[in-house]
Amino acid sequence: MKKYFASILLAAAAMCGAAATPVYLDDSKSIEERVEDALHRMTLREKINLIHAQSKFSAPGVPRLGIPELWCTDGPMGVRPEVLWDEWEQAGWTNDSCTAFPSLTALAATWNPDMAQLYGKSIGEEARYRNKSVLLGPGINVYRTPLNGRNFEYMGEDPYLISQMVVPYVKGVQSNGVSVCVKHFALNNNELNRHTSNPIVDDRTLYEIYLPGFKAAAQEGGAWSFMGGYNLFRGEHASYNPILMNDILKGEWGWDGAVISDWGAVHDTPTAVKGGLDMEFGSWTNGLTNGRSNAYDSYFFADPYLKGIQDGTFTEEELNDKVRRVLRLTFRTVMDRNRPFGSMNSDEHVAACREIGQEGIVLLQNKGDLLPINPAKVKKVAVIGENAIKMMTVGGGSSSLKARYEVTPLDGLKSRLGDEVEIVYARGYVGDTTGEYNGVITGQDLTDPRSPEELLAEAVKVAGDADMVLFFGGLNKSNNQDAEDFDRVTMELPYNQNAIIEALAKANSNLAVINISGTGVAMPWKDKVPAIMQAWYLGNETGNSIASVLAGDVNPSGKLPYTYYASLDQVGAHKMGEYPGHRRLDDHGNEVWDMPYNEGIYVGYRFIDKNKLKPTFPFGHGLSYTKFKYGNATVDRTEGTSDDVFTITVPVTNVGKVKGKEVVQLYVNDVKSSVDRPVKELKGFSKVELAPGETEQVSITVKGSDLGYFDADKHQWVVEPGVFEALVGSSSADIHTKAKFTIK
Repeated sequence: MKKYFASILLAAAAMCGAAATPVYLDDSKSIEERVEDALHRMTLREKINLIHAQSKFSAPGVPRLGIPELWCTDGPMGVRPEVLWDEWEQAGWTNDSCTAFPSLTALAATWNPDMAQLYGKSIGEEARYRNKSVLLGPGINVYRTPLNGRNFEYMGEDPYLISQMVVPYVKGVQSNGVSVCVKHFALNNNELNRHTSNPIVDDRTLYEIYLPGFKAAAQEGGAWSFMGGYNLFRGEHASYNPILMNDILKGEWGWDGAVISDWGAVHDTPTAVKGGLDMEFGSWTNGLTNGRSNAYDSYFFADPYLKGIQDGTFTEEELNDKVRRVLRLTFRTVMDRNRPFGSMNSDEHVAACREIGQEGIVLLQNKGDLLPINPAKVKKVAVIGENAIKMMTVGGGSSSLKARYEVTPLDGLKSRLGDEVEIVYARGYVGDTTGEYNGVITGQDLTDPRSPEELLAEAVKVAGDADMVLFFGGLNKSNNQDAEDFDRVTMELPYNQNAIIEALAKANSNLAVINISGTGVAMPWKDKVPAIMQAWYLGNETGNSIASVLAGDVNPSGKLPYTYYASLDQVGAHKMGEYPGHRRLDDHGNEVWDMPYNEGIYVGYRFIDKNKLKPTFPFGHGLSYTKFKYGNATVDRTEGTSDDVFTITVPVTNVGKVKGKEVVQLYVNDVKSSVDRPVKELKGFSKVELAPGETEQVSITVKGSDLGYFDADKHQWVVEPGVFEALVGSSSADIHTKAKFTIK
């Protein structure tokens, strides 16, 4: 097949009078040599065509030179089903179902870079099999507020954790010859007013909190493409923001990839040309009123750009830089004849989906060791709640998937425990009865004509007759919950779930709440419920993953990648009073929502620590069915310089009765700083698996150069000499041991 493909390209080149073995096809030449050769063969029109879309998800390449089309696909958690050429509607294929993987929040909750690599490799194989060049993800925007409707697509609140998880994901995807498109660069921290939001952020906050994950993806992960956001930054749109794209991404970080716009994120030609954008997708231009045949020629990077070069407004040198980057992306992906063929819906992908889901589930609370379910003591289990039966792979925006199948929690429990215990179900509440999004249909009919009072009465009765109650609630992917283009209105659970949980707790003291959501919710009933589990959106294997943990086949080892706030008053973005900002009109009469980030660097647990607050559950929290004991931490050197590496070692012992995994977390405190700094910051972690009675010496390294702060005036990182404290524990609020070292 590869030889056949090559022969076609060679024939096409020969027909055009090219050399017998064009450099752009010759694998013995470097990519840069091939890029330059192809660039110098292209006409001005071909260069323009290369940098904008020809359909909803493709760009045309250069047919005359045998350079193929470049195809993109959503999303970061599964390969999107095919849509029509010019529309969002389904294309009606019957072979485009995918493996739906867990949400990226669930992946981050594993605190396991090996799971991130497995995730990236698996989803990359599916994208490759469908012949996609660019996978539009992962999303790594920081959780600034729990109300952000797109939090479930992201990797939490901490820049270090995000950095450690995104790099192996990127490498895993790109090992298949499929490019990631890391998004949304940068400061896309809310969906409300996302097209007009203008974050006002100081440089220190930008560099310490919101950029590290992107920098790691670009430099350590070697990401081949980035996507800008819809939002503005310092008055200019993120997708072609000269500070973000030119000064930082391509300048300071020396990145050689291609910047792709979010769909419809381009608004004019001059600023987009100058602002560092390389490729335009999805714009709704006036060309659409003239028919589909010439709509794409009316894109801002199409005829208007061509005309600007011809009349001297723009230079061809500017254009050539964009073309080089798109050609580089093309040679790394669709024109890499050695890339693997990929696979779709394989047994290995199903196993990966289940393993990642199981490892990401977080046991938040387990009073009296209610979990795991013990069939020797529990003969009848009442399962209550709509989320026990609702399929969640459809909906939520561009991450909506056409999954080959989806195991619901109720079905997973019946499959695993149905032969050992009696399982009865009651609806409890009616939330979102729809099972369709953008033409993908689950086939579920969740309509229920009963009143809320009737549903509650049935749930209470069923709960009272059971030995144990499992309530499956939380959010779903409908508007104003976990969904693109919408933020949540409140942290409270919808559909009167708080009252239902309170009633169930009175009916049966053996109650476990399994919360399915992509972000934190208020839990005013926390102290009345023995067991609480955070289960996320887990894709195809949702029910099987949850059942494995509830039954004790898998010992939970997930840790929260964000703070579980008790209320919005514990959130800096809300406590400081500037969410969602204030409205104004710019000089052109366009609506802009200025949103000052008054909390600065104090996001998540940093804000909690600074203000000595007690959240519902802290960042990094997660329990196990066993217990771990920490010994005393030691540092391999008591002093060094910022050029040195410090190794912190702590013995960790499994003092329980079953094998389990523990995430050992290292936070560092600058004991005496000349500037305001967080009480502690995550600087390392290690996940270890221990048998009962087993002890392991867990070592975590930290570079002295990574212990500084960003000096905005000097525009550089500064590590001050002095004493630093290594804090080792099982969460940001559960520090077991400390050790000090000095940087000279």
